[in-house]
Amino acid sequence: MRVLPRLLLVLVVAAVVRPAAAQFAAVDPADAGFSAERLQRLDAVIEGYIADGQLAGGVMLVLRDGKAVHLRPYGLRDREAGTPMTTDTIFRIASMTKAVTTVAVMMLYEEGRFLLDDPLHRYIPAFEHMQVAVANPEGSDPPFRLEPARRPITIHHLLTHRAGLTYGNGVARSRYEAAGLTGWYFADRAEPIGAAIERLATLPLHAHPGEAWQYGYSTDVLGYLVEVVSGMPLDRFFRERIFEPLGMTDTHFFLPPEKADRLANVYGLRDGELVLEESNATTDYLNGPRQCFSGGAGLLSTTTDYGRFLQMLLNGGELDGVRLLSPKTVELMRSIAVPRGDYPWDATGFGLGFWVIDDLGAYGDLGTVGAYGWGSAYYPIYWIDPRERLAAVFMTQLMPAGGLPLRDQIPGLVYQALVE
Repeated sequence: MRVLPRLLLVLVVAAVVRPAAAQFAAVDPADAGFSAERLQRLDAVIEGYIADGQLAGGVMLVLRDGKAVHLRPYGLRDREAGTPMTTDTIFRIASMTKAVTTVAVMMLYEEGRFLLDDPLHRYIPAFEHMQVAVANPEGSDPPFRLEPARRPITIHHLLTHRAGLTYGNGVARSRYEAAGLTGWYFADRAEPIGAAIERLATLPLHAHPGEAWQYGYSTDVLGYLVEVVSGMPLDRFFRERIFEPLGMTDTHFFLPPEKADRLANVYGLRDGELVLEESNATTDYLNGPRQCFSGGAGLLSTTTDYGRFLQMLLNGGELDGVRLLSPKTVELMRSIAVPRGDYPWDATGFGLGFWVIDDLGAYGDLGTVGAYGWGSAYYPIYWIDPRERLAAVFMTQLMPAGGLPLRDQIPGLVYQALVE
């Protein structure tokens, strides 16, 4: 935590609020139950990391009752050019795409297109006869053997990351490497997502479906499922069924050229020094093939666009008179499907696409039972708190993060400012 005297040296870049930021009415923090003085602690910590050269910049949005309690940019989106961060800066959001794909799947579920316990192979036949890679004793050659999956992958397994799919990690990694399927990044692929997923179906799983929580390609498979069931490419489904209805005008798989100057650079902390990792000149989101729509990690968005998506979920599936989901469906999504202990991260449980706090004492930090959220490889974080009628998102571009603790600090810094 940074101490206040050091912050006197911080050069605070003034907020530049453009029309995109007007998506939420601003409210005085006191009128929304927040202490404006205590919110300055949040600003101070973020600005302290920027002053120390640990972070280039970011944007913080805190919503309560659908109004912006705190919307503020910090630092720079391009350190080399000296370009300030603004509230309409566009960010790569990686795994925060997963929540959008989950919503798309549940919209189709509500239309009666499938049941959640349906076998995946009913819709994508290539997944019908899956095998599982099981490790042989250490030092064996080969290092693993194959055995038939004990049960088929279901849609629910995919939603809860219990399909046996990793990002290629595990005893069969060599098979995944040979197939060109390791890691979460798809933006550089000159193939449709369906081709990658059909190839994935030929590889062994790393656990029997339903028996282990493993983070991996499950949500990319769900994105392809949306394409198959809806008959629409994923970018079109997202645009027509989610983004346009919600007024998310700056959320894309690949960036339109006219928005290029609003894309934030990616920086990384290497040996304690902040270095440029990706700029407009090198990013696949502007210069790549623009063919592979990753439902697991492919989107770009602004803070306020994503805030509208979060507010829709907080409202029980509706925003500004547009309903995407029923309240009961959102209730299911934020209910714990994988209990704490079976889910390995953060002393929480896991729902349909989100971590979920089930016990505040076990969680061990400021929060609320029933709050749920996720984050991004590029270091953004979001969460939704139904009990406190609150949603929050912090956007930045930091990868690798070099152990920076800011993402873990932000929820506590928001909650300590909530006084009513």
